[in-house]
Amino acid sequence: MKITRQSRLQLRLAGASFALLFLTAVGLALWLTRDYHAQIDLSRAGRNSLSEASVALLATLDRPVTITAYASERKDLRKAIRELIGRYQRHKPDIALEFVSPDAEPARVRAAGVRLDGELIVEYGQARENLQRHSEDSLTNALARLARGSERWLVFVTGHGERSPERQANHDLSLWAGELAKRGIKTRSLALGGDAQIPQNTAVLVIAGPQARFLPGEVRKLEDYIGRGGNLLWLADPGPLHGLEPLAERLGVEFQRGVIVDPVSQAITGASATFYAATEYGPHPIVQQFTLTTLFPDTVALVARAPKDWRAQEFLQTGTNAWSETGALTDKIQFDKARDIPGPLTFGVALTHKLENSEQRVAVIGDGDFLSNTFLANGGNLELGNNLVNWAASDDRQLNLPARIATDLRLDLSQPAQIAIALGFLIVLPLALVGAGVFIWWRRRRA
Repeated sequence: MKITRQSRLQLRLAGASFALLFLTAVGLALWLTRDYHAQIDLSRAGRNSLSEASVALLATLDRPVTITAYASERKDLRKAIRELIGRYQRHKPDIALEFVSPDAEPARVRAAGVRLDGELIVEYGQARENLQRHSEDSLTNALARLARGSERWLVFVTGHGERSPERQANHDLSLWAGELAKRGIKTRSLALGGDAQIPQNTAVLVIAGPQARFLPGEVRKLEDYIGRGGNLLWLADPGPLHGLEPLAERLGVEFQRGVIVDPVSQAITGASATFYAATEYGPHPIVQQFTLTTLFPDTVALVARAPKDWRAQEFLQTGTNAWSETGALTDKIQFDKARDIPGPLTFGVALTHKLENSEQRVAVIGDGDFLSNTFLANGGNLELGNNLVNWAASDDRQLNLPARIATDLRLDLSQPAQIAIALGFLIVLPLALVGAGVFIWWRRRRA
């Protein structure tokens, strides 16, 4: 091909046009990366992204968050803090992060009560909290506690064999109490005997499956508490009410005979016929948009007739296949029309009473096992338990927040496994490499 002056000019124009278009494309790309950001987390279990629970919590925070990191100039420490807070800032841009060097401003460190290098102070509104662990779990729980504002006390009635928030037995509630504590709800036990009174700062009073009879004076204290507008969570179990009949009558709640049985749930769970698996819920804020399956091991049905000036709403109900078995729970249980109570049956009811400046709330559940240490981790039991407390305490913004914050990213190995790995990498593998080298040298020398 003969190159003429015209063709040379065309080639130069084409080259100049390409350079101009290339530089324009680079400029546009730089502008896009400055003003628009998109990230894709391809790591296993999404470890570089916030969990659904954290994102849902951030959506409820209507004020800015200030985080002050008292961290030395170590690049790895500050980088880790920036990466953690950055994941939150992508969902809530008004989270401000400030670094303070302990060496440069020791007086400020002392005034803040900081003890560790890298300690964070998280502030929301007028509340603040020191945070020493750099993890999504600890930061999200700290934000949840700060969002609650004032202290919330969950007071458990004790002295009658109730499920305890402190004890570790299978039927107790210590695991649930621990999860509530992470979210800023404190628990304590209270015996109603003697001169004991229900504290004024009680957000919710809990009656969790008593096994012995209440004294008349104790029942009067419970009725007085309800009369003063107190909130109540009653976790009942099948069987006698142990002297709480006046309280049930005051609330308009009748406990039916027998235990709920459901063959469909038995087929799903493979457990006893008294295990009820709930998959559908009534129209109530406690279970609004609640899609998790919950498991109730031994449940009693309820009938609610709201007293004057009260409103009752059913939110936990069985299907038509279930019934209340009033006979013996033998291996082969069948519905008896003459004796048993057919479904659908209610076993969760919420009662509300309008007060002058607030709303009194009472929730009655026909089962206490579902929040016990044995069954808390089943399906959505933990989430439902948290919703019950949040609703009863009028913390409506906390409703339906996922309870599980982050996938467990720790690998816990037994001591024999650690020893085996250490021997493998420190002794066996080096010896194998040395042996392979010696063998190759010997073969080459013989050749």
